Amino acid sequence: MLKQLLRTKHPLAVNNEAGEIELRRTLGPWGLTAIGIGAVIGGGIFVITGNAAAEHAGPAIMLSFVLAAICCTFCALCYAEFAAMVPVSGSAYSYTYATLGEGAAWFIGWMLILEYGVSASAVASSWTGYFVSLLSHVGIHLPDALINAPLDAHLKPTGAVVNLPAIGIVAVLTGICYVGIKESAGVNSAMVALKIILIVLVIFAGWSYVDTSLWTPFIPENTGPHQYGWSGVLRGASMVFFAYIGFEATSVAAQESLNPKRDLPIGMLASLAICTVLYIAMAAVLTGLMPYTQLGTSEPVVTAVASHPQLAWLRWIVEIGALIGLSSVILCMCIGQPRIFMIMANDGLLPPVFTRIHPKYRTPHINTLITGAGIALLAGVFPLDILGDLTSIGTLISFAAVCAGVWILRIAHPEIPRPFRIRYAPLICFLGIASCFALLSTFSGYNWWLTFIWTFAGFGLYFAYGYRKSKLHRESVATAATAST
Repeated sequence: MLKQLLRTKHPLAVNNEAGEIELRRTLGPWGLTAIGIGAVIGGGIFVITGNAAAEHAGPAIMLSFVLAAICCTFCALCYAEFAAMVPVSGSAYSYTYATLGEGAAWFIGWMLILEYGVSASAVASSWTGYFVSLLSHVGIHLPDALINAPLDAHLKPTGAVVNLPAIGIVAVLTGICYVGIKESAGVNSAMVALKIILIVLVIFAGWSYVDTSLWTPFIPENTGPHQYGWSGVLRGASMVFFAYIGFEATSVAAQESLNPKRDLPIGMLASLAICTVLYIAMAAVLTGLMPYTQLGTSEPVVTAVASHPQLAWLRWIVEIGALIGLSSVILCMCIGQPRIFMIMANDGLLPPVFTRIHPKYRTPHINTLITGAGIALLAGVFPLDILGDLTSIGTLISFAAVCAGVWILRIAHPEIPRPFRIRYAPLICFLGIASCFALLSTFSGYNWWLTFIWTFAGFGLYFAYGYRKSKLHRESVATAATAST
């Protein structure tokens, strides 16, 4: 058992096997960058920023974004080297299979479900807040029982029935993903361009009303564990890290990229740089428009804009921009998760049905429907708080594994061509791993307990199916039988 759990694939074998699955190559550097921006600019800028500032970091939420961006930069460099060397849709799962073995690969693949599926659910949950606010302008008020999750952050009943708007938006975007990557990428690019314009408009319009005295003290005095002070800044960084996970979605589209060895590094690093600037600027405006303690609402950008009558005209723009921004994040997550399922199934760790490709649209259509149904269920039942933290934990673990993998491959397979090669790899990899673990240390025991339950369930599925059906396991058994004969 241990031998199988530690058995790795050669990176070039990963490439060859992925080539057995034919997807349509239509994405250039702009399309890949747009997917990264589309997945990053959403829940973080429109929801998490306000909550992290109000509860943990204060005005220093700007510093939290910087710390999260630094951690992401180390990880993005490692991802870029891997993505150019192993341009397959499995992302961190495939990279881990090539370096740390099948057991670790399954674990990372299971964590990626948190990163993609659960994060999309979290964003869909927050989408409802802006949707309800927009409807209120025209006098439409939906029943509370249909716009709230029936469970709270501690899994206790709230009295609501279901978050119906969240389910609706997931269903629409799943349909777009079903019909093709070109159509999905086209819709996403349009939404990305529009939401960037709207975000920049909010930043420039709001800057004139920023009161810099609200930034004092920049780092509020610590009042408890992770409540302001430097520990609060670090906790804020772990919360807003949820906002940065999208750049990894670029690597999942590797098999639909026209020139992955060149375009994937460009898409990852460009989307990370653009999003970091926008996040810091928006955080500065929000904390400058009103006291940070009042930003802990379900739509903090609307709350901040509404505090200044002169900016009343911006409210419609903010709400429309938020709906577009959050929708594009859900769309990108719906693109990413099915492709990871597809690669895992190709390795035998999931049933063969997950490898099916639509004969006309050339998309993993069954995976897309399963993913959409799962996202809709989570979004309709669970609140943003619990979904966001679980997503960040899964993402940080995956990022740390990728950083470790680059370091291992530099030693184990120095002969493999690396179209994109990071300098000072041991240092960059170490800093990436260390920064991920630093952010992981800020999560509560309750979040870790839920993560443990998720992991236990995942390995239960692996030993029930994947362990016996694994392609590497079957090849090993066949080889042993041949040798015995």
